[in-house]
Amino acid sequence: MQRSLPLVAAALFGGLVLLAMTLFTVDQRQYAIIFQLGEVREVIREPGLNFKWPLIQNVRFFERRILTMDSPEPERFLTAEKKPVLVDSYVKWRISDVKQYYISVGGDEIVAKTRLSQTVNSGLREEFGKRTVHDVVSGEREKIMAEVQRKADTDARSMGVQIVDVRLKRVDFPPEVSDSVYRRMETERKRVANELRSQGSAEAEKIKADADRQREVIVAEAYRDAQKTKGEGDAKASAIYAQSFGQNPEFYSFYRSLEAYRQSFKNKNDMLVVDPSSEFFKYMKGSGKSGK
Repeated sequence: MQRSLPLVAAALFGGLVLLAMTLFTVDQRQYAIIFQLGEVREVIREPGLNFKWPLIQNVRFFERRILTMDSPEPERFLTAEKKPVLVDSYVKWRISDVKQYYISVGGDEIVAKTRLSQTVNSGLREEFGKRTVHDVVSGEREKIMAEVQRKADTDARSMGVQIVDVRLKRVDFPPEVSDSVYRRMETERKRVANELRSQGSAEAEKIKADADRQREVIVAEAYRDAQKTKGEGDAKASAIYAQSFGQNPEFYSFYRSLEAYRQSFKNKNDMLVVDPSSEFFKYMKGSGKSGK
């Protein structure tokens, strides 16, 4: 009995090893392919516990999650104006058909990324070559990314890969182009500023001329109205004087003389040289006689 214990233990150990070689677990983040003598035997897409024949079958696992391919250095492309731009981009991709993926690239992620990079760069070069600098910098970036994604996804399907997204992180000018571009932008901004200043000055002169014209019109109309009012007042005053003179000519003459005296001798230093026999002293003479 004691002699059979090592054999039993060895059998149990061998059974455990055989069971371990037979069972394997597929994670929910993975695909699995079972190979038999180097050929694809089965593709497992659902997670869980699975079985394989030991020794004659082996298993390889592949990523199910979305992967990122980020270019280490910006790529250089030419626009429709033959202006070079530096483009920094990244691609989101995933394995859609794991069997086709293995057949196309041997399941090598580096090979897959190389082929995807070539496809995406070719699409970007084509799209940038159709557009101006303004379009690629701001005007049509969304359109470029959508078009490149569509074309790259069509090509990538042939190797069992889906392009989820293509993004342009940055579009810049090369250093040798940036200075000239900035100088041209500065010149253009100065030209626009000068044009706006000229338009503002012309508009200001126009407003000022219109204001001067309106002022002249208002002053002329005011002077006209004032002269009219003054004439009406003088006419009315003359009518009143005439009416008063008609009622009592002597009193009217006396009153007008007093007004003349008051205006002539308003200040103590006023001096008037007049002939004593002048009509100006008519009522002064008369007041002296009546005083006697």
